[in-house]
Amino acid sequence: MFYTYLGFFGFTLFVILYTTYKLRKDKLTTSEGYFLAGKSLTGPIIAGSMILTNISTEHLIGMNGSSYKNGIIIIAWEVTSAIALVIAAIYFIPKFIKMGLTTIPEFLEKRFDSAIRSIVAFLLMSSFVITLLPIVLYSGAINIESVFDFSTIFQISKEQSLIYTVLVIGIIGSLYAIFGGLKAVAYSDSLNGIGLMAGGLLIPAIALYKIGNGNLFNGLSTVYNFAPDKFNIIGKPDSVLPFSVLFTGLMINQLYFWGMNQAIIQRAFGAKNLVEAQKGLIYTGILKLFVPAIIVLPGLIAYYYFQDQFYETPDLIYPMLVKKVLPNYLYGFFAAVILGAVLSTFNSVLNSASTIFCFDIYKKLINKTVSDKKLVKYGKISSIVLAIIAIVVAPMVAYAPDGLYQLLQQLNGIFFIPISSIIIAGLFFKQINTKGAKAGLFFGFAFYILSTFILNLNIHFVHLWGIEFILNFCIMFLVSKYSITSQKHSLYKENISNEKQWANVKAYGAILILITISFYIFLS
Repeated sequence: MFYTYLGFFGFTLFVILYTTYKLRKDKLTTSEGYFLAGKSLTGPIIAGSMILTNISTEHLIGMNGSSYKNGIIIIAWEVTSAIALVIAAIYFIPKFIKMGLTTIPEFLEKRFDSAIRSIVAFLLMSSFVITLLPIVLYSGAINIESVFDFSTIFQISKEQSLIYTVLVIGIIGSLYAIFGGLKAVAYSDSLNGIGLMAGGLLIPAIALYKIGNGNLFNGLSTVYNFAPDKFNIIGKPDSVLPFSVLFTGLMINQLYFWGMNQAIIQRAFGAKNLVEAQKGLIYTGILKLFVPAIIVLPGLIAYYYFQDQFYETPDLIYPMLVKKVLPNYLYGFFAAVILGAVLSTFNSVLNSASTIFCFDIYKKLINKTVSDKKLVKYGKISSIVLAIIAIVVAPMVAYAPDGLYQLLQQLNGIFFIPISSIIIAGLFFKQINTKGAKAGLFFGFAFYILSTFILNLNIHFVHLWGIEFILNFCIMFLVSKYSITSQKHSLYKENISNEKQWANVKAYGAILILITISFYIFLS
């Protein structure tokens, strides 16, 4: 147990000390310094932070649980991200950075009006605090409890242990976001990212080494031959993720997440320049192609070990695999990696939520003349309030019937599809006006809740995303065509900065897309 605690506190303290050292000369009293890292982030730091903001224990637990139960088909959530990142790097981020945006809702005011900015800001904050953050906290608590077994140590129930662990993780994660701003988040994410890659790859590597009697490839072959159907990447129509969703709602979700989601794209807004922002997105796309080895392959290996034993509780499978294959002396390091993955997502999303509150709600609606110093102060206060809400909600996501990751994606659809449709409309369709955008936003919001949670239609929720997206555009075009408006937005007329783009962005983007397609050809 000594080595467990040594590894855990050693790596955790190293991340804290390194981040503190990197921030020693930074001025965190200005809004740009606090919320945008002083416009100082480079491509590798952006990529590391994006990956760690994205990958957390809801992936380690949720996606591995899903691959154990449903097979490799759920890899689509990961590899298609590379295509979305290429599109975002070439078409989205140049427009956003040249406009000098701090938040995504700010774009909607420039394109439409201030009311739609406030509405979307509220929806985004709700999606962060009610869906993403609680699931991240709870899944993290499951993993930490599985390593340290606090319920046995302190002689309390598992439920009590999870609640206390959620509280501790929430407090620690909040400290990064509250006191260090975006730069502290980005640097700690990058270090935790290295730890996650190393620690995450240890699990399948050790397992395959043992299964293959000292040969990793023999181990992989054994796992494949045990259940070859689990390795078919083409999902059947009645599966948890049919192949057809790639052509309906999945790519819309990916485009939103990687190109319009404040929690992700804020790292690019904090870049030194457009070139570094584009590099960050492309580097992230490269990393995403390696991530399935950490969040999909262990679930397939777990099926070899446990068969259908945990079929009804797939979110328990990853901790079980870790206990089975990981040597005791590595428990502490692995627990620190898990904690880092939780903290990175939690503090990143919390920082983005407070940024939206400060710029899109407080400064816009409450006090337009607020000073930079006070804005940073309110950013810290809002982070505390939002963290408390997330901690309170977290225990309520226990025992999701289809797994934590599937629950997260279903809930995300409430917010992502309506918002993505009006952002894409604003970027690429001049004929859609403010009334049309508002109609599309409210229609999409109501349609998804009604079709998914009330009528319970027998249509896969990702297909519903695609249907909703098309219907949103139909509504927006119709309302825009038949509504009278005197709106004359300045988005297409204003002088925006002439930032130089990365010369290799299209070449590297094309390679990434070809590699993604080859995944499906090779594994089909």
